[in-house]
Amino acid sequence: MRRIFVLTSIAVTLVFLPLSLWVWSGFWFFLAFCWIFIIMGITDMMQKRHSIWRNFPVLGRLRWLMEALRPKLYQYFVESDTDGRPINRIDRSTIYQRAKKELDTMPFGTQFNVYEEGYEWMTHSIAPKDFHKLNHNPRVVVGNKDCKQPYSCSVLNISAMSFGALSKAAVQALNGGAKIGGFAHNTGEGGISPYHLAEEGDLIWQIGTGYFGARDEDGNFSVEKFAKNAQRPEVKMIEIKISQGAKPGHGGILPAAKNTPEIAEIRHVKPYVTIFSPPYHSAFSTPRELVSFIKTVRDASGGKPVGFKLCVGHKSEFIGICKAMVEMDIYPDFINVDGGEGGTGAAPQEFSNYVGAPFMDGLAFVENMLRGFNIRHHIKLFTSGKILSGFHIIRAIALGADVCMSARAMMMALGCVQALLCNKNTCPTGITTQDPQLVAGLVVSDKKVRVANYHQETVNSFVELLGAAGIENPRDLTRSHIYRRVFMNEVRTLEDIYPTLELGCMLNGNIPPKYKDDFAKAHVDRW
Repeated sequence: MRRIFVLTSIAVTLVFLPLSLWVWSGFWFFLAFCWIFIIMGITDMMQKRHSIWRNFPVLGRLRWLMEALRPKLYQYFVESDTDGRPINRIDRSTIYQRAKKELDTMPFGTQFNVYEEGYEWMTHSIAPKDFHKLNHNPRVVVGNKDCKQPYSCSVLNISAMSFGALSKAAVQALNGGAKIGGFAHNTGEGGISPYHLAEEGDLIWQIGTGYFGARDEDGNFSVEKFAKNAQRPEVKMIEIKISQGAKPGHGGILPAAKNTPEIAEIRHVKPYVTIFSPPYHSAFSTPRELVSFIKTVRDASGGKPVGFKLCVGHKSEFIGICKAMVEMDIYPDFINVDGGEGGTGAAPQEFSNYVGAPFMDGLAFVENMLRGFNIRHHIKLFTSGKILSGFHIIRAIALGADVCMSARAMMMALGCVQALLCNKNTCPTGITTQDPQLVAGLVVSDKKVRVANYHQETVNSFVELLGAAGIENPRDLTRSHIYRRVFMNEVRTLEDIYPTLELGCMLNGNIPPKYKDDFAKAHVDRW
């Protein structure tokens, strides 16, 4: 669009200038009128704050015109889902405001129907803590008895998004934001690119079923190639991706249009062909082998924290992993529970909509199993699945999480307008495209600051909510702090909905009835 605008501007000038000089002086009026838009467009292309203005000079301003008509038009038409309900319109506005360091308060009170089924809120204290005296940078140390290089992790970090799914500018801006804010950036399964390293932010290197960056010529896991990347100083933790919320039970997808020669070289695949990662790992095929693989990866990394990511499916399979961990006395340093409602990349509709447990159900189950097998103290719990606000962090930690990961909100902080073109290589903001003309619209120096701003303001919001509840330490949050309306005249706490299991109950024979069948099916030597 930038090129079209420049060519059109030159053509208009070349046509109207001679006409105004030799045919009719009135054409000067038309030329002047056109030059107003030409100057406006040049200004749009040169500014650095708005990617859409840079990529679509003059025309890009129409989006801001729509925003000016809020809430009647923009929120209820542009931001509506298929059944007409607004999707996270308040959280979305808050993300943009925090990223830009704009005022994020709002007038006229709660903008939700508090009597609608599903509405949630947290309890507060008559004696709240002073926000200014609380720790504004709460961190969690990740690393158990076998870890030689524990990592101090922020409570909010960037969830997995690969170079390929994202543009090089988006990856670099995210990593730059992580560097500024002191939080971690998950590489996604596409491997470590130069853009992950350019800003020197902390990385969580994700190893998926394609083993990109850690594979031999046949596509199998290579310990030697893995070790070379895993021992980089920028890599602080390693995450083995078993499944993801966007498409659990289905491998990753990189559309052919986005598989450039540069990306293909990093992944060791052919360019311009659609890359389907296998739906399962070839390096292990049983719970016992998974636990052994965790040890292999940790040793090869030099003792860095190693964990795995999954969206909960068959409960017996996760219970089998717990049995294997107890039997072998080997534990991941963290487990990342992804929700079926999460995901920012390309996915078949049925997988995205109907496969995988939502993050709250999955997180509560995993926390309960770790407690039931009395191994919770070995493992930190991460979670992701539409984590957008301070309240979402509060709710996740109340359910059992130690650390939250966010992809969607970090993309919005970059300037994502949810055009839903991520899989078509035509993202207008330059975030999820490999088209160099569109990528040029995303200015790293501006957007990395916005990512850091969003992180800082959201963590501050989380801490302020802790103080409102009369709590200083996030670990004092419980499921009883969060209420949900389950019917118009019925309210329950998350503890009522997801009862906490007794420590060690899965080992001492006091197995809750609803888990007995899954426990009986669980085996360490088969899924």
